[in-house]
Amino acid sequence: MSDTSPARPAPVLDVWCELQCPDCRTALDDLRALRARYGDRLELRLRHFPLEKHKHAFAAAQAAEEALEQGKGWPYVEAVLDRVEELDRKGEPFLVEVAGDLGLDPEEFDTALIDGRHILIVDADQAEGKAIGVTGTPTYVIGGERLDGGKSQEGLRERIEEIADRLLAEREA
Repeated sequence: MSDTSPARPAPVLDVWCELQCPDCRTALDDLRALRARYGDRLELRLRHFPLEKHKHAFAAAQAAEEALEQGKGWPYVEAVLDRVEELDRKGEPFLVEVAGDLGLDPEEFDTALIDGRHILIVDADQAEGKAIGVTGTPTYVIGGERLDGGKSQEGLRERIEEIADRLLAEREA
């Protein structure tokens, strides 16, 4: 008999995001701080919730999935959110441009946007978000608690840290 138990998985922070959303761009600093503080002890998982009012949001969500497939999901998400105004102006060509800037395969991005290979992932995220009450972005879910950042970012990172610290303490106990 072995007294080593399998490692318990890291707590998950689901981040319901939309890449054309100015509030999601504002939330980037909090997400960067959370990644810096927790590293792999907290899994940040991008969940897509494109809003109808932003005409390039659905394509941007698909592009983020292609970036994830090519190994640079979060860097791509950050690069697009950092330049939301350009996405507003340029649309899908901007998404391909960012891929090239990050050393990803821009032709594959273009093909992915045309063939819709990531649509089911985006649709599934959006459906799950609606099912759990997500109405805007960013919205966070951690430890079974939903936190709405679309209304205000004020105090959200602190609340996420409280929950993450509790979950990590329970995991180590």
